[in-house]
Amino acid sequence: MSATAGLDRIDRAIINAFQGGFPVVESPFDPAAEALRARGIGVTGEELLERVQRLDDDGVLTRFGALINAQEIGGAATLVAMHAPEERFEEVADQVNAHREVAHNYEREHPHLNMWFVVSVADPDAVDRVLADIEAETGQETYNLPKREEFRVEAKFLLDGPIPDGDLDCSDLGPAVEPVERDTLTPEERDLIVEVQGGLPVTATPYADVAEELGVDTEWVTSTIKRFNEEGKVRRVGVIPNHYSLGYTENGMTVWNVPDDLVSEVGPEVASLDFVTHCYRRPRHEGVWPYNFFAMTHGRSEEESQQRIQQVKETMESFWDVGDDDWDTLFSTQILKKTGIRLDERADANTE
Repeated sequence: MSATAGLDRIDRAIINAFQGGFPVVESPFDPAAEALRARGIGVTGEELLERVQRLDDDGVLTRFGALINAQEIGGAATLVAMHAPEERFEEVADQVNAHREVAHNYEREHPHLNMWFVVSVADPDAVDRVLADIEAETGQETYNLPKREEFRVEAKFLLDGPIPDGDLDCSDLGPAVEPVERDTLTPEERDLIVEVQGGLPVTATPYADVAEELGVDTEWVTSTIKRFNEEGKVRRVGVIPNHYSLGYTENGMTVWNVPDDLVSEVGPEVASLDFVTHCYRRPRHEGVWPYNFFAMTHGRSEEESQQRIQQVKETMESFWDVGDDDWDTLFSTQILKKTGIRLDERADANTE
């Protein structure tokens, strides 16, 4: 049974409302509660804090805080597919997972490419070295599928209940900031990224607590996080749900052979479907992988997942005649590794 069974109306409102757009002020729970009350959810700042603490402790949340956009911090990450023979599957998985650069690894349903992993490196040139080492160790060819174009990365997992559209946004609350035209990080910014990458303290004054840990002013922490949000280094600030705990157990990676001249039109339309959490253009591999477009969907049941995949297909069919060989869905069957992106190393390499 998923954790949603124990969530009441206020819990559901909190999860829906604050998957993005949490206030970046010294005491954020009071204005956040005020925004909830304006939407008919009677809760005080103290009660909101207590509920977020409980949701975090119970594993309903992965964390509370800033979701860092690793791409904007430095280094590179890429998606890689490969075949692991059934009789050697565990051995190959161990060999792949032994590489510290491999952040995530999933087994997916596909007649040939059944292992999918993410390589994250501080130096973009290191990707080729890592893949060459994996090929030498496993005896299996790797297929690099770097992101060519991003249409959406917004993994919101909404629940039945109040604020069902997740449209409460308090991101305007905080210091006035101006984006900085600079690709690199300062040493202080690097330290802040590393400190908050695993989440903010779930306390009444999370930004002040971070400031104390770093030995800097609270105002600098709030203004820098808010500026990072506007610059794209932070995707959003809020609650980060554990989607498995919320019942989103069906993870379908839909892949499509979209005509190249239509990708720029198709991408935004598919990305506008609220249940599509990731949407990219990636390269094909001739003779092995004919698909150039990825759209990740999540569902709370097999039926819901299939309905959502059908909606993606219907959107595709409004642009071109989609044949049976033009698409597929690869469901994940096993998590083989999930350690997260090593942001400290990538930030180090991009610090002035």
